[in-house]
Amino acid sequence: MKILVLSPIDEGSLEALHREHDVASAIGAGASSLPSLAADREVFVFRSGVTISEELLGSAPKLRLIVRAGSGLDNLDLTDARRRGIRLVKIPGPSAQSVAELTFGLMLDLARKISRADRLVRQAQWPKHELLGRLLFEKTVGIAGAGNIGSRVGELAVAWGMRAVGCVEHPDPAVAQALAHKGVELADLDEVLRVGDFVTVNLPLQESTRNLIDRRALSLMKPGSFLINVARGGIVDEEALYDELTAPNRLAGAALDVHAREGEGETSPFAQLPNVVLTPHIGSMTAECQHAIGQRLLEIVSAFGRGELEGEVRNGELLL
Repeated sequence: MKILVLSPIDEGSLEALHREHDVASAIGAGASSLPSLAADREVFVFRSGVTISEELLGSAPKLRLIVRAGSGLDNLDLTDARRRGIRLVKIPGPSAQSVAELTFGLMLDLARKISRADRLVRQAQWPKHELLGRLLFEKTVGIAGAGNIGSRVGELAVAWGMRAVGCVEHPDPAVAQALAHKGVELADLDEVLRVGDFVTVNLPLQESTRNLIDRRALSLMKPGSFLINVARGGIVDEEALYDELTAPNRLAGAALDVHAREGEGETSPFAQLPNVVLTPHIGSMTAECQHAIGQRLLEIVSAFGRGELEGEVRNGELLL
């Protein structure tokens, strides 16, 4: 099959694709050059950092399958893909552990002021007594979006001796039971925000979640609490968050792996705040995660080529 790879993927998996298929790369290509690259392609493979627009879909009349090498779909025109009858598969499973571990790492960084301490020591400062931190033990993590990733955050938190409270879009007894099995209590979003010493955002970006963590939501959080966003920048109102972080006796800090504006040359509005940890959307960037996604991609493409996609896909992968 003729495949267009629009985002970097695991190198070994990419080599395997090249051995079996006609693979073209659009990695780093400008938006104006994408239509010509897509013209004869049957399969798109993409991640974050590239936009699969109606225009791009329209430039690929032979396109039959889109594979999201991950989980987020906010950079794909889903409505147009559905209208054109294009099959869509995402690969969310391997990312959960990777993103959950980063979430936990960011909580530790905020609690113990690790990034701030590192910067000061590099400046030949030794402000040990200014770096009084906090334990995670016996604190509460509020999980806004206790799905595949969020529930794993909860499991890690419980293992650390924390209380985990999460919310989901469609709560029911079965969901509550599944979360309880992992040690996560089910609540609504407002309760998650109120009780969390650390609040993690693990939601997909869609119309119902855009700016969901707004000024009102942030006002519910405890004074001295922390916000961690590893989901999508558009879910958190950054202006409101900035105000909360700079107001007296409000939020103690935030860690942001995702941002309203991302990419080379973009400067975060939080760059000068010492109580904010910033990372460049690296939640799924572990060797193990990328390898697993790449291997799953090979299985999906192979099954599609044999006409056996429905028999291959797992729960939560096939969308169209």
